[in-house]
Amino acid sequence: MVRVIVDGTPVDVAPGSSALQACEAAGKEIPRFCYHERLSVAGNCRMCLVEVARAPKPVASCGFPVNEGMQIFTDTETVRKARRAVMEFLLINHPLDCPICDQGGECDLQDQAYGYGSGISRYHEEKRAVTDKNLGPLVKTVMTRCIQCTRCVRFSAEVAGTPELGGISRGENLEITTYVEKALTSELSGNLIDICPVGALTSKPGAFQARPWELRKTDAIDVMDAVGTNIQIQARGGEVKRIVPRVNDEVNEEWLSDKGRFSVDGLKRRRLDRPWVRVHGKLHPASWQDAFVAIAKRLEGVQGSRIGAIVGDLCDAESIMALRDLMWSLGSLNLDCRQDGAKYDLSERSRYTFASGIVGIDEADAILVVGANPRLDAPVLNARIRKRYLSLGRGGLPIGVIGTLTADPTWAYEDLGSNPVSVNGLLSGNVDFVEKLKAAKKPMIIVGQEALTREDSGAILEACRALAESVGALKDDWNGLNILHTAASRVAALDLGFVPRKGGRSLRGMLSGGVDVLWLLGADEFSVNAISPETFVIYQGHHGDAGAARADVILPGSAYTEKSGTWVNTEGRIQRSFQAVFPPGEAKEDWKIIRAASEVLGAKLPYDTIEALRERLQLGVSAAAGEVADEPGADAIEAKPLLASSRSYYLTNPISRSSPTMVECAEVYAPSVAVAAE
Repeated sequence: MVRVIVDGTPVDVAPGSSALQACEAAGKEIPRFCYHERLSVAGNCRMCLVEVARAPKPVASCGFPVNEGMQIFTDTETVRKARRAVMEFLLINHPLDCPICDQGGECDLQDQAYGYGSGISRYHEEKRAVTDKNLGPLVKTVMTRCIQCTRCVRFSAEVAGTPELGGISRGENLEITTYVEKALTSELSGNLIDICPVGALTSKPGAFQARPWELRKTDAIDVMDAVGTNIQIQARGGEVKRIVPRVNDEVNEEWLSDKGRFSVDGLKRRRLDRPWVRVHGKLHPASWQDAFVAIAKRLEGVQGSRIGAIVGDLCDAESIMALRDLMWSLGSLNLDCRQDGAKYDLSERSRYTFASGIVGIDEADAILVVGANPRLDAPVLNARIRKRYLSLGRGGLPIGVIGTLTADPTWAYEDLGSNPVSVNGLLSGNVDFVEKLKAAKKPMIIVGQEALTREDSGAILEACRALAESVGALKDDWNGLNILHTAASRVAALDLGFVPRKGGRSLRGMLSGGVDVLWLLGADEFSVNAISPETFVIYQGHHGDAGAARADVILPGSAYTEKSGTWVNTEGRIQRSFQAVFPPGEAKEDWKIIRAASEVLGAKLPYDTIEALRERLQLGVSAAAGEVADEPGADAIEAKPLLASSRSYYLTNPISRSSPTMVECAEVYAPSVAVAAE
């Protein structure tokens, strides 16, 4: 450690720390615009000037390294004058449009102008004006407000891995632009809004919707993928206006995917707000009692073996637990949470989770990706892979890919082919990349859903485990064999045993007449056309999507912003989300619907409160232990390529499909079709 004296207070900091970091360790607040702790140092704004003993003039603390015994002064007259001068220069060309700026109320320039601005202007010449840039459907630009801090440029190049922003000209004429006008292609582009210290980059879909001080803030968990990104839901009245990330260094750092941020407008469209019952082929609105009675009548005389339930990708652990208990009490073992037909090794929890933890990526020194596309499956997790890739220097982190990547992953990799037979080649030593895995101290293998949804998924997973053991990825202090899930509810459902038991039917077995009554809990991501016309379908969910269109009874549930729930992410981390707004109309929280239905069905569940249900959740995992139904599959890896999902990243669930913003993104970023020259 290095001892530094800050305003007379000694403080110990790590070698290589900057003067700014030393000042903050001593409890001093240093103003800054260009500096960001997760980006490289630029030293553009000069707002962080401090005095250092024996230095001839104030120095920019963000880029000034400390040394033993250095004396730093943060509040001298020289420092105050220097900061006032910097602020005056920043405000020379900045427009006076705070009343109409979406950044107003949470603007760094606004805050620091109160501390260092003079209150009057000595500048009488014309201010500069800059043409706004079109960066696509998500990020709105007012470039006259830009102070050239270059945070956006560094974020795009370093974190997102899409170096599309840069500066042209110099001095007063410097402009941040995309050179050729084009939409930003990163799935993390919304984070530019958060890191911009002024109102130059704001949310285009959320423009002029609300002021920050008007919004009620609630902590929650993002459900657009399985990373479990920590978010804050900001609502006014009964409507969610904005979703922003919260800092959690072990999960998402401070980033959020565009789908999690901008699909917010899908929460109020195509909503189910009352029960419906199908009579003579047409759906009619009904009361809750009528809907429950219709279900009870249809279940009369139906054996448990002819009843099934499927859980969707956005469900919370409480509703999964309640539906599992209801099905078990009705004598049904036909349960499934795998709408995509994925198969997992359920013998141990570590075998179906991201066992090393997301932070384990920061320690990995070689990575093999099998049947996954991290950039689209989990953009925030992919950013951490890129961070590790850059931290070891280009080429310092060997990454091999088996499968088809439909987008640039933002890190260099060795293409090992699209055929999973390459795993056997690695095992036998016929593929050179295996030597890089063996040479690594902490090798990591990431297996994605593209590999787990095939008929030979069991053989692929077994080969990956054998490879992990042979290269030292499975040790007492390191488990480098990871499953990358894409559904927010999947791990919780597997923990709670929402899979068919011995004698039960999987999703495939429940279709085409496999059951007489099918309960869909937010399940919309499989072909509902495969359900037999004679099957009585109960759909419980919050959006009028595919499942609701096929339903005989619709029970309106609540979206993730409208209930307090427990979520388990891809690494098995248990996190709690809180209710931000109330569900629309007569819609209810999902576990309450199932609890009320159980009473009408004569199978009353033993809990009346969320607290009692959560106590049962703690016992639910142990109760879930048991024999899982054997599923047929290939004994050996088939020699056919791993195919990437054809669905758009922006349209993967009912909420995003109901979002006009996500629909527009899907159109803007759709793969271009080559046209032959005439």
